Amino acid sequence: MSKQLTRYALTFIALIALQTLILNNIKLGGFINPYVYILFIMLLPFEIPGWLLLTLGFITGLTMDAFSGTLGMHSSATLFVAFIRPLILSNISTHESTDKKGSPALNMKDIGWFIKYTFFIVIAHHFVLFYLETFSFAHFFTTLLRVMLSSVFTALFILLSQFFLIRNQSN
Repeated sequence: MSKQLTRYALTFIALIALQTLILNNIKLGGFINPYVYILFIMLLPFEIPGWLLLTLGFITGLTMDAFSGTLGMHSSATLFVAFIRPLILSNISTHESTDKKGSPALNMKDIGWFIKYTFFIVIAHHFVLFYLETFSFAHFFTTLLRVMLSSVFTALFILLSQFFLIRNQSN
């Protein structure tokens, strides 16, 4: 139990550090902003209690808000993702896969399942985050383009990180 807790704590610290020190400085044309810190919420165990999932989602977003100076935008987006994560998991998983212990990861499921899971979570997060940032529907389609481009870039980054993690674990 403490080994898993340590692993999740290190994952949290590594993803927040990667996001704040490197990825927050990447803004390609103002349309692509990668936010891979949501991988922490994605990789939490299937059997995590709902209250703990929501708490960890809020803490993750609050930490990003503290480092980014965004006043609750990341907290709202990550809390929303933590809220809909069980719904997404139940809709894209078979009955047998949701009964398993462990966490959703690329090495546990087939590639198609994890790609769908990643895109649903990332698009939901980015949609809430970018529309809260804009806080207007005046530029609806511009913001939607930003959501889609950033979602694709973030999802690709998450998938690549998972491929490298699997490759390193098998060696």
